[in-house]
Amino acid sequence: MKILVLNGSPKKKSDTFRMTEAFLKGLNRNGEHEVHIIHVIDKDIAPCRGCFSCWMRSDGHCVIQDDQNAILDLYRNADVILWSFPLYCYAMPSHLKALLDRTIPLVQMKMVREADGTVRHEALADFSKIHTLVICGCGFPQWQGNFDGLKLMCATCFGNPDIVCVPEAPLLNIPEAAIVADPLLARFEKAGEEYASALSLSPETVAALETPMIPSEDYIRMVNSVS
Repeated sequence: MKILVLNGSPKKKSDTFRMTEAFLKGLNRNGEHEVHIIHVIDKDIAPCRGCFSCWMRSDGHCVIQDDQNAILDLYRNADVILWSFPLYCYAMPSHLKALLDRTIPLVQMKMVREADGTVRHEALADFSKIHTLVICGCGFPQWQGNFDGLKLMCATCFGNPDIVCVPEAPLLNIPEAAIVADPLLARFEKAGEEYASALSLSPETVAALETPMIPSEDYIRMVNSVS
């Protein structure tokens, strides 16, 4: 399989990307898959101009000459796209959102109505073959009320992908927290193995990955003690 990883953290070794690396280790246990990791912060990706010139050309590329068109080529040829990023203001970081906004060349102006009544733009290629996974971490002690908007956006944009939202993610880069962080990373590695075989994650697996590492009150006290 061709696996495209879009790391949306401004830090290459972020809390969230530690989880993603563990997941990829399990997913590509035997080294049989082609994994392409893009650190989006390093790319030159301008905001979408809303000019719709891409729809006039319909060649799957944007008229802006920056790094986005090379990413679009990887995007449409991927079997799995893994979006990895920390939660920023209840959504994805702005540089990653710019990349998402500029995937519009991959669809056409023509609209089609889906079986469920939803109206969408017709895709230039068959994206039903692409499996999408989202891994997002945040610094809050629970995911309820924090990831709701993101989950809705991802469900709409990516067609109900597997999405894993992890609270207390900063614990992953605190050496003293290894006693609770390492078991979580091990669960991510195991989840990668599961995804490799099924191209999906069970609800039980997602629940295990999203379970806070320590009680929320303990986490709040720890954060407040250093703030």
